[in-house]
Amino acid sequence: MFDIGLGEIMVTAVVALVVLGPERLPKVARFAGLCVRRARVQWHSVKAELESELDDGELRRHVHRAHSEIREAADSARELVDPVLFEPTSIESSARLVSPAEEN
Repeated sequence: MFDIGLGEIMVTAVVALVVLGPERLPKVARFAGLCVRRARVQWHSVKAELESELDDGELRRHVHRAHSEIREAADSARELVDPVLFEPTSIESSARLVSPAEEN
């Protein structure tokens, strides 16, 4: 992540020891560790929330796509079934052509 080598860490530790002194350095190191730990926890929380939101968006897209496919399938089925249901068959059409008065 950061391009820090062992030499830079050693120089930073020596400078911190000289500036802070041996009495305050352990307290400052604990505080710095606590801050880093809290920052990591917050970062993981934000990352998990973002991934959750992205997953929700992806799920929404899949549901929308499935809904569109179902609607298209229903429309094509309706196009096939409607002419059969609403057009008279040959028996019905012949029965309509002959009126009851003509039968006698």
